[in-house]
Amino acid sequence: MQDQPERVLSTGLSPAKSEAGGLSHVSGKTVVCGVIGDPVEHTMSPAMQNAAFRALGLDFAYVPFKVTREELRVAIAGMRALNIRGLNITIPHKVAVLPFLDSVDPLAKKIGAVNTIVSNGTTLTGYNTDAGGFIQPLLERGFELRDSRVLVIGAGGAARAVAFALIEGGARVVVLNRTPDRAHELARHLSQHTPGRAEGGELNNDNLFEAMSNTVLVVNTTSVGMGTPEGQSPIPSAFLRRDILVYDIVYNPLKTRLISEAQAAGCRTIAGAEMLAWQGALAFERFTGIKAPIELMKQQVVRSLTE
Repeated sequence: MQDQPERVLSTGLSPAKSEAGGLSHVSGKTVVCGVIGDPVEHTMSPAMQNAAFRALGLDFAYVPFKVTREELRVAIAGMRALNIRGLNITIPHKVAVLPFLDSVDPLAKKIGAVNTIVSNGTTLTGYNTDAGGFIQPLLERGFELRDSRVLVIGAGGAARAVAFALIEGGARVVVLNRTPDRAHELARHLSQHTPGRAEGGELNNDNLFEAMSNTVLVVNTTSVGMGTPEGQSPIPSAFLRRDILVYDIVYNPLKTRLISEAQAAGCRTIAGAEMLAWQGALAFERFTGIKAPIELMKQQVVRSLTE
């Protein structure tokens, strides 16, 4: 499943090219995009998106904005007032932003979370590129979702997109979260809006051990492990088996403790940088109406994380 733009959007802009083939300067004609969240200091999206703009010679600029929960409503009003073309939405705003939008794409509405907002000048429309961005690395590996039992750790905005994409692909999903009410709510939401069914429960060692005993794919959608390779892991290493595919959507560091321990246990792994690049590419297409240079964006993410 890919969250591709339904049509090519016309920006009415003439690309500004320099001799190097990139953005020549920021001017009154430059189209502004960005990302909002709290925190945003770790985000790789500006480097990735700006590299893509430069490569295609587009007069666009992408900047990060730190926005707290209390500032979200004002920030979206500011998007309108400043004529910002598009915003990516990250933790903790993917669900909370919904009431402030004029319309929501059917996919994002089903998921119940938005990670991309596009302005056409008068209307703000919410989309979700996390679902397509998450599923693409699995498709590239030929992973068979149908009838596969999958464990999703976490129940936030990213988990909604991940679990939805998995169920749409035919997987059977178990959601575990430290706050079990959120896991149960997500499972109910998925059961109501998809033909599949999901189960929810508390994230503790007993439930984790039971869920992992018969799963073929485990996905960490929480921020556990973000920051340094020596960070925490949401899964005890003793629970990892060679036949499990471990997918950690945390992308900073490039190799989290969970990914390192999974590889040491002989598991196949997918690091969060792949999902980041794919969801960013789908957002890029929403912002510009132009096919994204996905390989360049993947390379830029890895370069930024290893520098």
